[in-house]
Amino acid sequence: MAVRLADNPTDPARKLFGTDGIRGVANVHPMTGEMMLSLGRALAYLIKKGPHRHRVVIGKDTRLSGYMLETALASGLCSMGVDVMLCGPLPTPAISNLTLSMRADAGAVISASHNPYQDNGIKFFSRDGFKLPDEVEASLEDMVAGDTLDHLRPTATSIGKAFRIDDAGGRYVVYAKSTFPSDRTLEGLTIVVDCGHGAAYRVAPAVFEELGADVITIGATPDGKNINKGFGALYPEAMCKMVVKSGADLGIALDGDADRLIVADEMGRVVDGDAVMAICALDMLARRALPKKTVVATVMSNLGLDRAVEGAGGRVVRTRVGDRYVVEEMRKNGYSFGGEQSGHLIFLEHATTGDGTIAALALLRVMVESGKPVSKLAACMEVFPQSQLNLAVREKPELGSLSGVMRAIRDAEKKLGKAGRVLVRYSGTEPKVRVLVEGQDKKIIDGFAQDIASELRKAIG
Repeated sequence: MAVRLADNPTDPARKLFGTDGIRGVANVHPMTGEMMLSLGRALAYLIKKGPHRHRVVIGKDTRLSGYMLETALASGLCSMGVDVMLCGPLPTPAISNLTLSMRADAGAVISASHNPYQDNGIKFFSRDGFKLPDEVEASLEDMVAGDTLDHLRPTATSIGKAFRIDDAGGRYVVYAKSTFPSDRTLEGLTIVVDCGHGAAYRVAPAVFEELGADVITIGATPDGKNINKGFGALYPEAMCKMVVKSGADLGIALDGDADRLIVADEMGRVVDGDAVMAICALDMLARRALPKKTVVATVMSNLGLDRAVEGAGGRVVRTRVGDRYVVEEMRKNGYSFGGEQSGHLIFLEHATTGDGTIAALALLRVMVESGKPVSKLAACMEVFPQSQLNLAVREKPELGSLSGVMRAIRDAEKKLGKAGRVLVRYSGTEPKVRVLVEGQDKKIIDGFAQDIASELRKAIG
């Protein structure tokens, strides 16, 4: 099966928002205090409908720059007469959930997810807990760039106020635990939980401990600059080593904002998002709990996922990269489960966005009810070899206009035929182009990936 995606994944007219909010180097445009203040004012203007006192929930991860950007965003919102509820470091899905449960008008998360600490970012949620649609993000961009808000200056008691939600973490712990069957327990299981020195460093271990597991916590001493550094979903080696050393039943690694999950089985081998999706999908199919027998994945997911789900009587629908697009497809067509190879897994009956902790609980449910270790469960999916390369680029022209690149892609597709695929796309969050070649022979697909990368370097490297 040959699949090519040769389009820029973001609208070229968009200047700020990518596939997952805004990201960049902290204190450099667009991730500056000035921009956060402007975004706060613009968001306040868009949500102020009706006579009630409007409120916005703000959360962040553990980056040093979070203090600066949180304060600026809150200032912008308050300057437009909107109250702010500050939650401090909490997972992205916790802010989504709190926005909905506290009946706030919007939510905001200050985080650059898996990026290094010197970066930061921001993403917004609507009052229903879902990420803002593209058209609303476009409206925010227009308002920040224009002068519509310059004359709007509430005074006296019309100015907003900010206060901290002291029990925000506890609220999320209770909610996450509620997604696990009440007649089940994690007693007898030993779990390594790697928080990546990120937003879940307090709440994630608490969830598993309160459900009865013996928890070994690593990556839980954030200092403002060690987020994602050598720990977490992007660097699962520390988790894998600890699983083997401690004899744990599995390892759970979260990224900086804890919306993605990577697992280690009892032998310390990495189990990625595709494999966890396959395990959960087959369980849901067996329980007749998967609407329309459909799993939603992105173009990055391994062909092995399709084969596993189809073998159990289901099917896989694919979207462009980004958990927001997985969610859009699910909501549009009445599906309830989907995710990404990177570990963003969305169980729509429980959460409106990817949630690493809830995804881990879903996997643990299958483990507990089946009595099988992760290694046995993961064997349900045969993984096709993949070769992935990420290249820095100066610009992002349409890939179809790069003749050498397109020749290399066509050549690889022709030789792979139906036994593989090629995917070349620009990152929506970084100045990079990503190359993926999938097939049955690792040596051959590595060669194709290098050929395509060589042409990309010549053209835009």
